[in-house]
Amino acid sequence: QVHVEESGGGLVQVGGSLRVACVASGGDSYWYDMAWFRQAPSKAREFVANIRWNADPDAILYAEPVRGRFNISRERGKNTIHLQVDNLKYEDTAVYYCAATPSYSDGDREDQGSYAYWGQGIQVSVSS
Repeated sequence: QVHVEESGGGLVQVGGSLRVACVASGGDSYWYDMAWFRQAPSKAREFVANIRWNADPDAILYAEPVRGRFNISRERGKNTIHLQVDNLKYEDTAVYYCAATPSYSDGDREDQGSYAYWGQGIQVSVSS
């Protein structure tokens, strides 16, 4: 059984910064491709960013609304990722979910259906 757990989150002012983390543990696969998704109130869950199991910088994906403001990274040799979020906007308010899939998976990394394991989500709220 794979366990995915997010940490961090909270209330931040517009223009502020925040750092959230996620750990994937357990299961039969040693390495996981990992990603962040988010769901704003009354909206569908959407892709935010993805990082491969080997943290290949050329393979990192970002959704267009967060490109240049969000940075996904991975701790060397671990299934632990971080999401640094800068210059926060009101529209970044959402529940942020971490997702993981075995490194051998070949699904669309921007599609939530490609991820078998999910965390419970953490709230990020942006205020004036």
